[in-house]
Amino acid sequence: MNQEQITKLELSIENMKNKKSRIYLIAQDTKGNAKASIAYIYRLGLALLNAGYNPIILHETPDYTGVSGWLGEEYMKLPHKSIEGQNLEVSPEDLIVIPELYGFVMSQITNLPCGKIVLCQAYDHILETLQPGQSWSDLGFLKCITTSDKQKEQVESIMRNVSFDILKPYISDEFKPQEYPAKPIISVHSREPRDTANLIKTFYIKFPQYRWITFRDVRGLTEKEFAKGLESSCLSVWIDETSGYGTFPLECMKSNVPVLGLVPNVVPEWMSENNGLWINNKTQMVDFIADYLQNWLEDNVNENLFIEMKKTVDSLPTKETFEKDSVSLFEKYISTRRESFEEQLSKLETIE
Repeated sequence: MNQEQITKLELSIENMKNKKSRIYLIAQDTKGNAKASIAYIYRLGLALLNAGYNPIILHETPDYTGVSGWLGEEYMKLPHKSIEGQNLEVSPEDLIVIPELYGFVMSQITNLPCGKIVLCQAYDHILETLQPGQSWSDLGFLKCITTSDKQKEQVESIMRNVSFDILKPYISDEFKPQEYPAKPIISVHSREPRDTANLIKTFYIKFPQYRWITFRDVRGLTEKEFAKGLESSCLSVWIDETSGYGTFPLECMKSNVPVLGLVPNVVPEWMSENNGLWINNKTQMVDFIADYLQNWLEDNVNENLFIEMKKTVDSLPTKETFEKDSVSLFEKYISTRRESFEEQLSKLETIE
């Protein structure tokens, strides 16, 4: 029996040394719609693949749409596997990374022998699919990757006995400062489509003198289309109370487009009093839009706003930093797991 265990441990250790252990990354099917949380998972996977590791995107069903249509063809070179209808191989040396929203999947794989990691991008979703009183550590998930110090602080207060690592996302270089004067176009992003519709209808009713202003709903646009649209926008509007990091406003800032945003439940750490137009009451949003438009038309927007936006963007991780940090983090995970296996092997060999 000991010899069998020794052989298995030796194989697992060898696979980890040679970067052959699988790193499963579970991704939601967005049905072809752009979603920052899914882009994050794919960018993490591609960084690991390019460093010689063995990441695999896991999706729920075989009819998975993928991200090539909105994120880019390069991400489809990542191996993909469906949970449904396929015999999923999972070995002790493997890692599985599960988004916080998939509590029901965590419950189903509690007994798998692999390393288990939660990817938490939105604090508001951490309890959504867990049973009352159930925590990640109860299900064997003792590690968590999150995107900011603020999120770590919030999640850590609830999920005890879990170690946290912070891996901040980067903002794509598709987003660049405007080269030409902005047009009277307002780009809007909301988690709920009805919020966008209600905003536009309310604005046109309350301020009929501005019915010549164009609103652009950015939902459903590819990253390239969205970035291109920002080149002509004079303002962006952000309504997402459950946002965990706030990618949309940062993409707008990188494009030199001011943001009028509803402060989310967990205030992003990059948000400051001076780098955007932040409000706490959704019903006041149309009034702030009208005020901003008047200042914009009179060329009277406070220049300090643009200075603070640039400071915020300059403080963010670059693509190179994100990729380097991603690889370093998983090197640590695999190295720690390998050392644990080597300790077990040493004990068994002593007994043998």
